[in-house]
Amino acid sequence: MGTLIIGAVRERAPGERRVALVPEAVTLLRRAGLDVLIETGAGSGAWFTDAEYTDVGATVVPADELYARADAVLCVGAPDAETAQSLRAGQTLVGLLEPLRHPALAEELTGRGVRTVSLDLLPRTLSRAQSMDALTSQASVAGYKAALLAADSYDRFFPMLTTAAGTMRPAQVLVLGAGVAGLQAIATARRLGAVVSAYDVRPASRGEVESLGARFLDIQSPPNGAPDAGQGGYARELTEQEQRDQREALDAHIARSDIVITTAQVPGRKPPLLVTATAVEQMKPGSVVVDLAASELGGNVEGTEPDKTDVLDNGVTLIGAGRLPSAMATAASTAYARNLVALLRHLVRDGELVLDPADEITAALMGGASS
Repeated sequence: MGTLIIGAVRERAPGERRVALVPEAVTLLRRAGLDVLIETGAGSGAWFTDAEYTDVGATVVPADELYARADAVLCVGAPDAETAQSLRAGQTLVGLLEPLRHPALAEELTGRGVRTVSLDLLPRTLSRAQSMDALTSQASVAGYKAALLAADSYDRFFPMLTTAAGTMRPAQVLVLGAGVAGLQAIATARRLGAVVSAYDVRPASRGEVESLGARFLDIQSPPNGAPDAGQGGYARELTEQEQRDQREALDAHIARSDIVITTAQVPGRKPPLLVTATAVEQMKPGSVVVDLAASELGGNVEGTEPDKTDVLDNGVTLIGAGRLPSAMATAASTAYARNLVALLRHLVRDGELVLDPADEITAALMGGASS
């Protein structure tokens, strides 16, 4: 029986700087008895050189050799159609594959005998899988970066400053969505000295918000008996009426805010619209809106586009921040690689990659395609 070979590829999506494995992770996998291949230049966007990988025992190879030799191919995002053709029957593809958004790719790979393991399908309710939770690790990076991006784009101070010339009032920051990204944005904005308020459809989030020193907005929650969270521990999708009621209640708070950061997403579905164009028009000149949910599916803020910043006629800066983890590629890659190492430790048994559908974690991760 040969040694299991793991290969990490270079990401090809525009603007994607992350890499699936960092040198630290290679060391851990080598200690576990695995051989590691790294595609030439895979880590350059995150400032990891090929030499750093070879120094810790990885073999740096061209893409065609990696796909020919690797038993499991590790990536960050789903491959494009051309790259997917390089995968062969019997291989396992591991990454944030988003099969709910890319069902045709999942079906095509499965039809060719490629096994898919998608980290974005991991249920957050499984405590023993927390170390593998890549969505959480990447959301934490995104929330932190969102607050810094807002501060950098805002033309006033975040903290209250008392000077000989007078007192500068602190920025009023509103965070919509108190999941991992939202809580990290709250914590970071608070560290910068802002006065922070937050809202989430899940009333249970109040305690987490207040523990960070922010104020939880009292806005109508789902009717009694309605679940406030969806499958796997993620926020559920609101009904159209609930979304309308929520937006109307939020408009006044949005208008009073200097900074609005939105983080609400539903896996595989269009993000809920939380901030309308009308609400943005009521904001003060110089205000900043950062939409973490901005993607080709839409965003939380009407008019945002992914990876685009607009200064509107009323002086409000609108930022579609869809790739914030890539903007902190070194930290994001390191966290993601640790998630992959934890996953491989779970899946590799006696030197073989075992995808057991009877295992709760494995079954969830393969939910986008049949095994």
